[in-house]
Amino acid sequence: MCCNSRIWHSHHCIVPPYVNRQIAQNGSPQQRAKALRTLSVDTTLRAIRLSSLSAPQLGRRLAPRLMAMETQKLRTIYDMHNTENFLGTVARNEGGDDTGDPAVDEAYVGLGGTYDLYWEVFGRNSIDGNGMPLNAHVHYGSNYNNAFWDGERMVFGDGDGDLFNRFTISVDVIGHELAHGVTEFEGPLEYLYQSGALNESMSDVFGSLVKQRLLNQTAEQADWLIGAGLFTDKVQAKALRSMKDPGTAFDDQMLGKDPQPAHMKDFVKTFEDGGGVHINSGIPNKAFCIAATNLKGYAWEKAGLIWLETLRDPRLKPNASFLSFARLTVTAAARLYGSGDEEKIVRDAWNQVGIKASKERAGEPAWTPQMQKQAAQPVERKH
Repeated sequence: MCCNSRIWHSHHCIVPPYVNRQIAQNGSPQQRAKALRTLSVDTTLRAIRLSSLSAPQLGRRLAPRLMAMETQKLRTIYDMHNTENFLGTVARNEGGDDTGDPAVDEAYVGLGGTYDLYWEVFGRNSIDGNGMPLNAHVHYGSNYNNAFWDGERMVFGDGDGDLFNRFTISVDVIGHELAHGVTEFEGPLEYLYQSGALNESMSDVFGSLVKQRLLNQTAEQADWLIGAGLFTDKVQAKALRSMKDPGTAFDDQMLGKDPQPAHMKDFVKTFEDGGGVHINSGIPNKAFCIAATNLKGYAWEKAGLIWLETLRDPRLKPNASFLSFARLTVTAAARLYGSGDEEKIVRDAWNQVGIKASKERAGEPAWTPQMQKQAAQPVERKH
């Protein structure tokens, strides 16, 4: 990409780079080697993806609001046999029986749960809104400690078995990475600074909703953890992130303490990790958790719809700040439910994390019939 291009797409990994850097700095020689290898692979894949994309190709691509058609999940799980190319063998197709391979079968269930959330709850036909087949590649690389979405597929490492378990073990990880695809097709939100943290937060939100719906949990019953089960018992960690209590997911001698803030007063200013996209996402994560819990019932019914409608709002800018996004969520709540409890609950949730949200500012365009028409237009994916 040229020097003045925006970072619209990226190579989205579930494990932030600072986690593997901590292992590379503090681990045993074997642990350091595996962490450095994972970081090297991630850096290479990110560079390959960015070099193949340019900002002019990546305009806003709104998917249809509701597809009045028959739909069908189209899942294919590939076994990469611990290689790093994408010439794996098909391990399970749509409608196929359990294989007995946990990674294959967990990926299959996770893709299905994600598809069902978007279609059955939000009327969205797959990630792109147009029935995009869902492909997952498991057993990627050797001791690869990550999972990622590359714009076309989900890819899962097996972990090293020492610090990390297999990356299909947490269904919210699957939902998280696929949600990056939704954001790319709807926005996209630039993967830098506050807009990048919003990008990460949207994936945590919908990844958690996938898990909650599969478990039939209300917002109050949910654990709001992202990546529970990824770490082995050697690591003092309950997950990668906690949406309910950012900054408490891990506190380990090797990894250090979870750096996520829960309030704007603790916002982390850094040039690492795209300006802290995996760190400062704790703030909007907590706002969503508060809103969903106070709205009561299932989080996908009201809070999830409000957040998805905000992502779809044509007024959401690629470089959106937390404040501008928060204002649009309040506006979406009022548009969907009227100026009642829902609007107040969403506004108060943002206030609790230090963001004074209200509806549109003076001079900010209101939701218009033209915007409604634009949001309903089907799109074709651009490569």
